[in-house]
Amino acid sequence: MTNGQERDHITVEDENGEQKQFAVEALFDMEDSSYALLKSEEDMNETLVMQVKNEEDGQYLISIEDPDKKEMILNAYEIAVDANPAD
Repeated sequence: MTNGQERDHITVEDENGEQKQFAVEALFDMEDSSYALLKSEEDMNETLVMQVKNEEDGQYLISIEDPDKKEMILNAYEIAVDANPAD
């Protein structure tokens, strides 16, 4: 999603009610779940990984509280990208 390609943008509200803008870097599946990798538009060092839940009334992003699970998901994503780089 580089080289000038347009990204989807979403607003995420944190636990304090503060809203931040994020670009959707990637959507991917792992272990029967879907995840979104989000990059902050204000702080390029801020990256979120969130689980995507499909419900009858739409899709929702759910935060992943377990730091070990977050790290595992990010590591798996990085391995997949390294194995299949974008053209």
